[in-house]
Amino acid sequence: MTDRPVDFAVIGAGIAGTSAAYELAKHGTVKVFEMEATPGHHSTGRSAALYTECDGLPPLRRLAMASRDFLTDPPEGFADAPLVHDRGVMFVALEEHEDKLQLFYDDQHALVPNISRLDASDALARCDVLRPERLAGGVLEPDAMDIDVHTLHQGFISGLRSRGGELQTSSPVTGLERRSSGWQVQVGSDKVDAGIVVNAAGAWCDVVGAMAGVRPIGLVPKRRTAFIFGAPEEFDHQSWPMVVDVEAMFYFRPEGPNLLASPEDQTPVEPQDIRHDELDVAMAIDRIQEVTTMQIRHVRSAWAGLRSFVADNVPVVGMDPDVDDFFWLAGQGGYGIMTSPAMSRITASLITASELPADVIGRGLAEADLAPARIR
Repeated sequence: MTDRPVDFAVIGAGIAGTSAAYELAKHGTVKVFEMEATPGHHSTGRSAALYTECDGLPPLRRLAMASRDFLTDPPEGFADAPLVHDRGVMFVALEEHEDKLQLFYDDQHALVPNISRLDASDALARCDVLRPERLAGGVLEPDAMDIDVHTLHQGFISGLRSRGGELQTSSPVTGLERRSSGWQVQVGSDKVDAGIVVNAAGAWCDVVGAMAGVRPIGLVPKRRTAFIFGAPEEFDHQSWPMVVDVEAMFYFRPEGPNLLASPEDQTPVEPQDIRHDELDVAMAIDRIQEVTTMQIRHVRSAWAGLRSFVADNVPVVGMDPDVDDFFWLAGQGGYGIMTSPAMSRITASLITASELPADVIGRGLAEADLAPARIR
């Protein structure tokens, strides 16, 4: 059976695919194909997203900055609840790593001038359980925010549908055939003709590329573990910022009546429905107990998700240089949620051959920063 043709076939219904489809639906007909029954099953739905302008390489930080206005003031009707909530993030370092903390501050301050350097007592004043005798201090980013991932993701999906786009779940793409004009997308026994294919398949992006006969971008999926444990009852933990080790060894943050934590692991794996490793949870507990007075005796739940990277740790956003009408939207490396408003608008601009959004250009981003050609 052959479905009616569409202008844009988007493969993957995580935050990257649905946000891009939302923007593309203003320019033509869109259909999103998701292999799982639930959109965002492998990465988006397992993310403890924070909006920060002090994490990642400069292109990622600029993408985040260009996304702030959408997240704080989304279009009318996009969502029925705020997308972000004030949190703040405090990057900390052990006493023996004070030089690294200062280097981190100097590097981040160039782009985010309102961050502040804290000594150990200042850090303790913002998070009651820290051990000041073990800390060199911290760097506070006061404007960091928690992101309501579910509300943001559903906003893109609802907006896509309101613009006439379609989302088809439980629909793995099993073949891509290049035609004289566009593509034929095989989904089970069905075939869909599409003008442009947008490859937003997360950890499976290189698999989708192979179906299309496109050279790989060297995508490496990596496991990221998270877990929940009870917050100490004697403190008002809801007022704490997110606490992140400056060397990316752990983080923890309030999550309702509990705390959510991670060892910030990045273990290379094959694309799969990933499960957490108890050893990663145990390592995070040890690291957190070293710098806090908390004794974590019971883990209430634990899970893992996939984050995907290319060699330079910058997303791949652009038309393949060798194969017409095949667009890469891959390698977000865990930053896809907080950068999705900007990356989706960049995607639509590049596909429709229009100028990049003014706020993106104003942040110093250029098409070549994200283009697939840079890693070929």
